[in-house]
Amino acid sequence: MSIKQAYFAAGCFWGVEYHFANLKGVSSAVSGYMGGHTPNPDYQSVCSGMTGHLEVVKVEYDDTIVSYENLVKLFFEIHDFTQTNGQGPDIGSQYLSAIYYSNNEEKEICEKVIKELENKDYEVATSLYELVPFYEAEEYHQDYYERHQKVPYCHTLKKIF
Repeated sequence: MSIKQAYFAAGCFWGVEYHFANLKGVSSAVSGYMGGHTPNPDYQSVCSGMTGHLEVVKVEYDDTIVSYENLVKLFFEIHDFTQTNGQGPDIGSQYLSAIYYSNNEEKEICEKVIKELENKDYEVATSLYELVPFYEAEEYHQDYYERHQKVPYCHTLKKIF
């Protein structure tokens, strides 16, 4: 077993967390914040749009069960990666589409998958960033849909690959 981490921003982290947490090979999906200039941000400050952070999900996975490429493909299948101003009804910089990669291999996989999407005539708005500190979101954001027995309102699986 080889546990690795991947970081995805695809709008509201509740729905992103829900889809990754239910994928075979994923041991945990944790909501949080990345990419801003304020240390230890909280939800209120991130929602203001003033910290520069995105809502992100940290995915811990066993790469002997699920590959990084499969995670990236799921990421693209659960949100509108063509939207440039947020995600669905959630508008603002904290809801932009992005992947934080930890090495060149991950970056190249992301670029390859984006090229596949562009070859299918999609305009991809997703940004790729080098790994930066991850700040775990408040407890009330974790496992949101599981705790409330609901399903995501703006993250639905749409098979593309």
